[in-house]
Amino acid sequence: MNDARRLADKLWSYANVLRDDGVGVIEYTEQLTYLLFLKMAHERATRKLNPEVIVPHEFSWQRLLDTDGAELETTYSAILQGLGKQPGTLGTIFRKAQNRIQDPAKLKRLIHDLINKENWSQTGTDINGDAYESLLAKGASDKGSGAGQYFTPRSIISAMVDIIQPTVADTVVDPACGTGGFLLTAHEYASRDAASLNPAQRDHLKNDFVHGVELVDGTARLASMNLLLHGIGDAKRDSLIEVKDALIADPGIRWSVVLANPPFGTKSSVTMIGNDGKEAREDREIERQDFIVTTSNKQLNFLQHIMTILSVPGRAAVVLPDNVLFEGGAGETLRRKLLADFDLHTLLRLPTGVFYAQGVKANVLFFDKKPAAENPWTSKLWVYDLRTNQHFTLKQNPLTRAHLDDFVNAANRPHNKREESERFHSFTYDELIARDKVNLDITWLRDESLEDLDNLPAPEVIAREIVEDLTAALAEFTAVADALELTNLAASKTKAD
Repeated sequence: MNDARRLADKLWSYANVLRDDGVGVIEYTEQLTYLLFLKMAHERATRKLNPEVIVPHEFSWQRLLDTDGAELETTYSAILQGLGKQPGTLGTIFRKAQNRIQDPAKLKRLIHDLINKENWSQTGTDINGDAYESLLAKGASDKGSGAGQYFTPRSIISAMVDIIQPTVADTVVDPACGTGGFLLTAHEYASRDAASLNPAQRDHLKNDFVHGVELVDGTARLASMNLLLHGIGDAKRDSLIEVKDALIADPGIRWSVVLANPPFGTKSSVTMIGNDGKEAREDREIERQDFIVTTSNKQLNFLQHIMTILSVPGRAAVVLPDNVLFEGGAGETLRRKLLADFDLHTLLRLPTGVFYAQGVKANVLFFDKKPAAENPWTSKLWVYDLRTNQHFTLKQNPLTRAHLDDFVNAANRPHNKREESERFHSFTYDELIARDKVNLDITWLRDESLEDLDNLPAPEVIAREIVEDLTAALAEFTAVADALELTNLAASKTKAD
């Protein structure tokens, strides 16, 4: 067992102890975030070579080691509160932080036995960062923890990054970054030639290469800590993770690469107004003149946001649910825009049973942003079908990176040298535009389970796929009902005026 796995298993073993006290996986991982940070800051401050003080003395790890009993609980709470008022990444990590471990004896064991006995800095950022990443993965796969909604399987992230191929010359953003998986993998890819980089390039990779936006405070602090543990960013500088709703406004900044898996669900948390002047009702109004359509569909709004924040030239890989491919109205308008003004060159149909958040049929769209032109930029869309006749489950038969090798190898060829195969087909711009509502939900393979009743998938696989079909259908009915409701409201308002 490697060190990262050993450390993750050691930390995870205590989650079950705390669960009896009502401390959930997310809360436990947050407490580890705080304590690991304080321990690593202590190691840096007390090392012999180039000691670095990150945390003010009054909030240091040593204060926790020197106290006991009820005083330990009081001291820990005071430290969290004080650090939350600090500037930079410190403030981001500890913003609104609270002590969830009410039993002083268990808090002491977590501090002394589980964390203090390890030298986290000495093991190197890769190992302790990977241990932390493993802990997040365990949390995501834990049923009922709620962590799955923030977590994209690493096999999918890895394949997306291998297609985008970020370099040190890029800037990478994830506008719905969760715990930072896309940013970490992009950074790792671009750092492959670190030995040959000059000091300015190394500084860019560390401090300016990645940027994340996350709506939820707790998740943003997990992302900030995740990056720091992997040696990305600086605790004394502003955090590389912004805590805000990415959809509220055009940030004014452009990035050369966007990697994202926006949150599932059809509803936006706010009212969106596009430059068509139409309003999609929600809690409060937002005006985005850069959006070409008005919709309350969160994925369509994230797609529009990504289209805005990409620089020219720029490239994006985005996980989006099936409804983005076939939904009429705003969806059709957006697909026409994407095909004309961007080069939508690749679409990966993901299999079912691969996400911790169940009930979603999803795809990865790969597109490049181009300068304004008279003719459409998309000449051919290549679709890779990894869904038909593929049956994955999270535990018995999980999707691995090896399952995506054929796709990555086929898609990484120059576009004019790609070859069609059983699962990889191309469709011209004219063929796509001629489809009803520019529907990009394209299939051509026959479902073998419909023909070969003797070789059906396992019952649990069939059950899971039925659930995902029904959930997807329910989401579509909800979207139709919302649209009809908005239409009726608009008609009523017109009559009243």
